[in-house]
Amino acid sequence: MPSLFAFSYLVSLLALSFLTFDHPLILLVESNLDSDKDALISFRSQLSLDNPSNNPLSSWDQNLSPCNWTRVVCNKFGDRVIGLNLSSLQLIGQISPHIGNLSFLQSLQLQNNQLTNTIPKEECNLLQLKVLNLSSNKLEGSIPSNIGKLRELEVLDLTMNKISGRIPNEVSLLPKLQVLNLASNTFFGSIPPSLGNVTSMTNLDLGTNTISGTIPMELSYLRNLKHLDLSINNLSGTVPSPMYNMSSLEFFALASNDLWGELPYNIGETLPNLLDFNFCINKFTGRIPGSLHNLTNIKEIRMAHNRLTGTIPPGLGNLPRLKMYNIGYNYIENSGEDNGLDFITLLANSTELNFLAFDGNLLKGVIPESIGNLSKVLSKLYMGGNQIHGTIPSSIAKLTGLTLLNISYNEITGPIPSEISHLQDLQVLDLSHNHISEAIPDSFGSLIKLTKLDLSSNSLVGQVPCTFGGYSSLTYMDLSTNMLNGTIPREIFNLPSLSNTLNMSHNHFDGHLPDDIEQLTIVISLDLSSNRLSGNIPSSISNCKSLETLSLARNFFSGSIPNSFGSLKALQTLDLSHNQLSSSIPSNLELSTQSLNLSYNNLEGEIPCGGILGNLSRVYLQGNPRLSLQSKCGGSHHHKRRLRKAGIVVAIVAVLVLFFIAGLYLAIRKRKARSSSKTSDSKMQEGHYMVKYDELRQATGGFSEANLIGSGSFGSVYKGCLQDNITVAIKEFLALVYEFLSNGSLEVWIKGKRKKENGDGLGFLERLNVTIDVASALDYLHHDSEVPVVHCDIKPSNILLDEDMTANIGDFGLARLLMEQIGGQHSISSSHVMKGSIGYMPPEYGLGAKPSTAGDTYSFGVTLLELFTAKSPSNESFTGEQESFDSQLKIDDLEQRRVKILLTTALTVATPN
Repeated sequence: MPSLFAFSYLVSLLALSFLTFDHPLILLVESNLDSDKDALISFRSQLSLDNPSNNPLSSWDQNLSPCNWTRVVCNKFGDRVIGLNLSSLQLIGQISPHIGNLSFLQSLQLQNNQLTNTIPKEECNLLQLKVLNLSSNKLEGSIPSNIGKLRELEVLDLTMNKISGRIPNEVSLLPKLQVLNLASNTFFGSIPPSLGNVTSMTNLDLGTNTISGTIPMELSYLRNLKHLDLSINNLSGTVPSPMYNMSSLEFFALASNDLWGELPYNIGETLPNLLDFNFCINKFTGRIPGSLHNLTNIKEIRMAHNRLTGTIPPGLGNLPRLKMYNIGYNYIENSGEDNGLDFITLLANSTELNFLAFDGNLLKGVIPESIGNLSKVLSKLYMGGNQIHGTIPSSIAKLTGLTLLNISYNEITGPIPSEISHLQDLQVLDLSHNHISEAIPDSFGSLIKLTKLDLSSNSLVGQVPCTFGGYSSLTYMDLSTNMLNGTIPREIFNLPSLSNTLNMSHNHFDGHLPDDIEQLTIVISLDLSSNRLSGNIPSSISNCKSLETLSLARNFFSGSIPNSFGSLKALQTLDLSHNQLSSSIPSNLELSTQSLNLSYNNLEGEIPCGGILGNLSRVYLQGNPRLSLQSKCGGSHHHKRRLRKAGIVVAIVAVLVLFFIAGLYLAIRKRKARSSSKTSDSKMQEGHYMVKYDELRQATGGFSEANLIGSGSFGSVYKGCLQDNITVAIKEFLALVYEFLSNGSLEVWIKGKRKKENGDGLGFLERLNVTIDVASALDYLHHDSEVPVVHCDIKPSNILLDEDMTANIGDFGLARLLMEQIGGQHSISSSHVMKGSIGYMPPEYGLGAKPSTAGDTYSFGVTLLELFTAKSPSNESFTGEQESFDSQLKIDDLEQRRVKILLTTALTVATPN
């Protein structure tokens, strides 16, 4: 009992001491919490809110314990901060380095904000951190190199930022890492093979970056991996075969890369847990693995945009949980036309199917009536780009969940079933490029959710239903290339949502364009060409401020071009050709367009010279014989007189300068004879008087206007006095310095005067490349140059090869700029003499024809003849004394499209057996 009494007494004293004095343990707890509080306050000081009126951090009061702050989590003892979740608060700013002082922090979640700058390296001091989620921000820079210090980290999520650099090898030092999500950034370089050492990983997402190289085989060591996404990168090569044995995989995505090879036939057996399989947009070959259709739990099979062949394997009826099946744009065919699309019937068991695409293949047959038995939640159905024939079954209207239906580019016949109007959720309907006939059903107007309607390139007849005016969401409508007639309903021009395209071209529409066209204020492209429209072009079209392309060509419009066209500032292409427009071209039609076609009308008067009309290479005016160029386009008569006077003065000055230079040359010769020095920086050197640029600059007073004698198109001439009191005329001009083309001219290679180091001449492919290079250069000169150019002397000696054997056209000494068009053919309007080299220039040049682009093309053909036969145009083989060139071409095996050309012994062409 005494001992028990003593113990009770001691306990009482201890309790009293806690109540009476500041105990060290209490002080330590408060000190730790204060440290965390200071770190959080410093962290908050770097942040602001997108919406300050709603401040979720208002509870962060320094007078309160941080354990009572919003989104802050403390441990069970209340002495340390272990969690911070500030996700989705619209925070702006950067992550403070002081965050690294929260030494007991286990979870840091800052996702879905607007944080910028870099990830501070101090974050890697959080040695107890298990979850780091910074996804959906605007962070930049790279992953800190000391990331390997976070040995407890289980989740690292940096998705959807702007983080760049290589994936550091230090990530592989995180032994407990389960989730690594770096998707939607700008990482580059290769995938570190060392990631295969993180065997605890269950989720690896590196999608949507610029990662390159091959997929490392070491990733197959991740035996616990369930989610693997490497899609939308620059990966190449084949998929390592051990990766097809990662039996734990549920999500396997390699889409949008440059991968190739065949898919294993037993992939469904080696990946038995697969739920999502996405290998779209690669170069995979072979057949669709039939074992995929044995995975009864699979939800998505996506293999579109590859090079798969063969038929669709059986087993599609075994996939009750299938939601997406996409095999579009391959080379898949069927075994017979009668039952070619019966696989559609099998998919009726997939009651959750919402996406089906088999477009862009070689499938034949008719659409079965059983298509109506597909899932009622089917949203998108792509069947276009095949060889499907027959009619569209009315049972398709049972697919009431459809938002997109595409059967374009097939061989469908018959009418459009009116039952399609039952698809009230339909947003996109594309039946274009078929053989569909009869009229458009009036009931189509009930599809009020349509955003795109494309019925182009069919055989539709009749009038456009007025009910189309109910398309309040339509942005794109194409009814072109049919046989529709009547007037275009006013209701179509009153669709305020049309923002992309309205194309009614190549039909039989007649009547006038209503003023209602002004309601199309946001449409970008309007094409009503090749119809029978008449009357005046309404001036109200000027309200279509967003128009970039407008074509009213090949109609019967009359009257004048509306002056209001000048207000269409966004217009890039305007085509009013082949109408009956009269009067003059409006002076304000000085659009910033790229192309203007007013040809074949009845226009008259002078052509304005502003805007695009000042560049006749982009304007088509032929077929208007009463049009003429404005005299003022070249300047006023007074201005022309001034130019002529200036030209005379320049010519006189040029002659005087020539005499002056001649006198200077004689003086220098005499000085050279008296000089005992042979060379000097300012004396004679190799027959020329060498003067430094600084001396010239001083001699002319810094090229002062006071010393300017005259100027011309190639430079200005100044008067100057050198140090030896020699007065000189100095011409300042820019020098053109060209790349040295080290492999000489094509001529020396054809004649065998130049060979490669191994003694070979030009091979077939090299000659073909030269052909392509020269053709591309000529195409640029004739069509893409701001002012088209005729070379006038295309021949092998004027074709120069650089060190990579790329051909360049040289020697433009005879080149001429094209000034006008005659009959659609570019030609030179100035006087000329015969241009070119004998044998290469067309015979017409010898008869006085003007140089033209056709002449260059002729010379190009002669050059090709010489390139592939090694015989010049003057060779007797082409003069009629020997067999003609045509007789040297021998073609056999036409059924296999294999052509053998008998060329010179210097050219060897290997053809397959």
